[in-house]
Amino acid sequence: MISLVLDIGNTAAKYGCFDGAALAEAGSVASVEELRAVLRRTRATHVLLASVAVPAEEWAAALAGEELEQVLVFKPGTTPVPLTNAYATPQTLGADRLAGAVGAAYLLPGRPVLVIDAGTCIKCDLVTADATYRGGSIAPGLRMRLQAMHAFTGRLPELPLPTAAEAWQLALCGNDTRTAMLSGGLNGAALEVNGMIASYRAEYPALAVVLTGGDAAFFESRLKGRIFVVSELILLGLHRILVLNVG
Repeated sequence: MISLVLDIGNTAAKYGCFDGAALAEAGSVASVEELRAVLRRTRATHVLLASVAVPAEEWAAALAGEELEQVLVFKPGTTPVPLTNAYATPQTLGADRLAGAVGAAYLLPGRPVLVIDAGTCIKCDLVTADATYRGGSIAPGLRMRLQAMHAFTGRLPELPLPTAAEAWQLALCGNDTRTAMLSGGLNGAALEVNGMIASYRAEYPALAVVLTGGDAAFFESRLKGRIFVVSELILLGLHRILVLNVG
């Protein structure tokens, strides 16, 4: 079976095309027209759409007329998933958070896993060894932290994220306004995530940590202990959900 999953996020719509269980291709699309082109080129027959931005139903409706056997919209509160969801309000749970948890539980079965998704927001989500999704935390992402300092003050400048080379050399102690803001926003985020990991490891000594998301590269060298970096974790989780729901 050739299948395609689409993760419609706040900054991009990322797709993964799977040939059986293998991820054959991954990329991003900016419109339904581009998605149609990917579907025709890959000859996918089953599609799963998930979104934390615009309603995924809009994308699903726009695929009418394509030669597809099944088009599913992932809804965390109702769509069956291959783990137990203990979130108190599953209907409000972001599709990306649950898909990441599914992907982590699939890759590291039988042990507690903390998923760190470093994107628009920094999300930490826990799956316990019995394959139960417990929930987690949501905090501002790197760009959001810098933007907030500018938006909520009168004189702090609006800063873009530094280049990768600049980020590697970022000092803990900033010596001007710009570097002080970068240190507080970026180094502060890394220290925060390390604190979250330490707190979870105190409760779950066998904890594995999986890092994903667009800003994963910034955190990779700054997080303590062994970290598994899986850039396509959410796509992998969405594919596991699609396989479970194919009928």
